[in-house]
Amino acid sequence: MEVFLKIIQVILALSLLVVVHEFGHFTFARIFKTRVEKFYLFFNPKFSLVKVKRFGGKFHWRFFSGNDTPEEWKEHPESTEFGIGWVPFGGYCAIAGMVDETTKAGDLPATPQPWEFRTKKAWQRFFIMFGGVLFNFILAFGLYAAILDTWGESYLRSEDATYGVAVNDLAREIGFRDGDRILAFDGRPVENVAALQADMVINKAREATVLRGADTVLVSIDPSYLPASLKSKGMFEIGFPFVVQEVTADSPNRDVLEKGDAIVAVEGDEMTLVQQIRSAFARHPGETLAVTLEKEGVRRNASLQLDSLGMAGVMLDADLSHFFTLTVKKYNFFTAIPAGAAKLWKEIVGYVKQLGLIFSPKTKAYQSVGSFIAIGRIFPGTWNWFSFWTITALISIMLGVMNLLPIPALDGGHILFLIVEMLTGRRPSDKFLEVAETVGIVLLLALMVLAFGNDIRSLFR
Repeated sequence: MEVFLKIIQVILALSLLVVVHEFGHFTFARIFKTRVEKFYLFFNPKFSLVKVKRFGGKFHWRFFSGNDTPEEWKEHPESTEFGIGWVPFGGYCAIAGMVDETTKAGDLPATPQPWEFRTKKAWQRFFIMFGGVLFNFILAFGLYAAILDTWGESYLRSEDATYGVAVNDLAREIGFRDGDRILAFDGRPVENVAALQADMVINKAREATVLRGADTVLVSIDPSYLPASLKSKGMFEIGFPFVVQEVTADSPNRDVLEKGDAIVAVEGDEMTLVQQIRSAFARHPGETLAVTLEKEGVRRNASLQLDSLGMAGVMLDADLSHFFTLTVKKYNFFTAIPAGAAKLWKEIVGYVKQLGLIFSPKTKAYQSVGSFIAIGRIFPGTWNWFSFWTITALISIMLGVMNLLPIPALDGGHILFLIVEMLTGRRPSDKFLEVAETVGIVLLLALMVLAFGNDIRSLFR
């Protein structure tokens, strides 16, 4: 069921984003009186699940139809054929007179027509090509504004993380310690403790300002750790105390522990963080350990029996609001709009920096490039509208930024050629565009192979 829900979420999110993206091209094409021959959600090799065309004041439908155009439809080339293909990813907008993945230079009429893309002015063609990216950004902005208006924001500031962070082995090797409160990277204050690792990696931080106990220390970050930091999970987890919420029915410690008990020491070693205590338990599966418990300021000693997995048989209190002062921001319709725009810009800048890491071989970030499988892992295994719309907004930004890459076959490649044309007054030939399109498709296929290869390897790790 969990896998099914993830698949449904991926298909719904990507379908929405593809429709919005292609509708951006469609809208500007219509504004500049350019014909759009086909507008499809999903790809339709050989046949379509459904297609419809409006002419004569009526909608004309075809179901499970081959790709041959009906004779009566050919009489109305000015009307767009809308359809749904059967390959459930992607989509396209076939614009008349444009060389792209659906049309070769030799397929174009010998005489250019006024309703064709190729006869439009360069600046008009620019907006037709940029329309898809623009609409993806507009969608992300709208989603962020709506999310902030509906749910607001709630997060833990690093300075309010009173127990600091729990670090993994890599972070400890770099120089961080359990309980550190990371205040800044390279002098830039960090706001959200949950984004510490992303901030450090994306900005290639060289130094961290850390509050360690009562002392402020500087941790130097060697750039050689960047590749490992990209792949290491949980470098900085929010540290919170081991407080019992419930003792399970089959726990061997039902007569020892009760709700509200906090473990503050194990075998005489002072420790309070959940991550520290779990690690200590994991080293002694099936054993009995001496622990110090604290409740309402009163301490007592006890012995805990661990099972074969090193578990004590308890449910922990994981509500952060019980231990920290969370930063909560509420928005209304008017304040959510500028906040949504700021969120959009922050995410765009962050993703551009991530792409910079991917295209820098020494970071080895290309090993993290993922496909639909990686996207599916982002979505939760249960339905949650907040998560769904937040992830959809982020993927919309990713789709928009990726399409701006100056690679032929992507919008960015067409935009690059149009900018050159506007600056030089010289237009590339249709044959050149066809060759460039082919090269671009080869590059994209190579990127897909890399992405699927990374995902497949990750399944066996």
